[in-house]
Amino acid sequence: MSRLLISLLPARIRNIIVMLGYPADRAEALEIVYRAGGWGRASTLHPDKDRRAYEVTPPAVSSEDEGMRRTLCDMALLIFHLVLSTWTFDGVDVPMAARIVTWNLHRYPSGVFPLLGAGRLALMRSRPDEAIEHYTRAMEVQTQYRNLHHVSLWEIAIAHLALGDPARSLGYWRQLEEEATWSKAIYTYGMAVCLLASSEGEESARFEEAKRLMEKVPTLRQKIAGKSIPVEKFVARKARKFISQNRLALPALEISYTFAAIAHAPRRVLETRMLPEVHKVVAYLTANPGSTGYWDDYCLARFLEGVCLRFVAFPDPDALLDPADSASATISRDDASAGSKAAFEAVFEHGPKIELDHHLVYYAHYEYGRLMACLDDEAEAKKQFELVLSGNHLEVGPSGRKGRYSLANALQMRTNAALDALHQKRL
Repeated sequence: MSRLLISLLPARIRNIIVMLGYPADRAEALEIVYRAGGWGRASTLHPDKDRRAYEVTPPAVSSEDEGMRRTLCDMALLIFHLVLSTWTFDGVDVPMAARIVTWNLHRYPSGVFPLLGAGRLALMRSRPDEAIEHYTRAMEVQTQYRNLHHVSLWEIAIAHLALGDPARSLGYWRQLEEEATWSKAIYTYGMAVCLLASSEGEESARFEEAKRLMEKVPTLRQKIAGKSIPVEKFVARKARKFISQNRLALPALEISYTFAAIAHAPRRVLETRMLPEVHKVVAYLTANPGSTGYWDDYCLARFLEGVCLRFVAFPDPDALLDPADSASATISRDDASAGSKAAFEAVFEHGPKIELDHHLVYYAHYEYGRLMACLDDEAEAKKQFELVLSGNHLEVGPSGRKGRYSLANALQMRTNAALDALHQKRL
């Protein structure tokens, strides 16, 4: 297990640890953990190319011959393949995770951990409706450990965002804010942006409630060992921006990107809910230039447009596409790719005019690199990733400097992982 953990570290740190004699071969580490449950080789090396047949293949180690390690190793594998895969790509094997979930769910149909795994698997496969069903069932089967309910509530809130339905997501953020203590700042901000997304103007009761919540967010931040939590710092900045401007552009869609809900949205949601919302904001900004924070809002809208169009053109490699979505598609892959590229290039062009949200330029280079990788232009993809990792200030000219940007460490981790896995066609 230690080898797997070391392999998750950035290359420069990992190399130092390897020099001290600690192995960090991820493939070998995964093979060792697979061994406890008798799962065999990774799905890509399996002779059976039928994914469904592979996922229902029982392990070599039966329930009668298993040891205590099996349960712990299975849980570790599900966390790696289904949760940590948000930040890394190399070695991620969702079909293997599906096989582990299927077998354990067959053995323990009312087991909370198999149900949580099944929910996460469904979300990874862009089936948020199915994920909500599994997470709801996970809350029903046990009442003793309330913290496990909070896991389900969080995931259901994200699943509703992936369905483009912040109004439904709102109730789960409320429950988290009332019960959970992990991050009151994030829960309160989640409530606020869902209220803003479903409010009907500045005079509505929902807008007023969102305003009160936004004022609370900066006061709810926590510190761990004297360090601020990056996502809490980000939402506190966004809350202060709302307080100063009395508005935020596309707040629910922005938080959907932050928590990977856009990546797991079905195509019909991207085309019929998310992109129309983005295009409406872009059209308004184009017709009404010059307001305070204009270029921040414009670059955010174009960035989110680029992300949504990239996932229309190239869905997540683990998504199970609904044939009905493909049949009703209104945007071709070529048009979506070209639109995504143009949107990111607009962020690069206007990035120097951004006043507060400088992170958009860095994230645009990262997402543009992923788009280039999907278009099989590995040289350009590598160039974009290296720009992000270079430490250069990408949002300004050579004479200026804007300082650190929001969520920088998370982006550095994702970019390192993307660069390492560039050849795997998983971006």
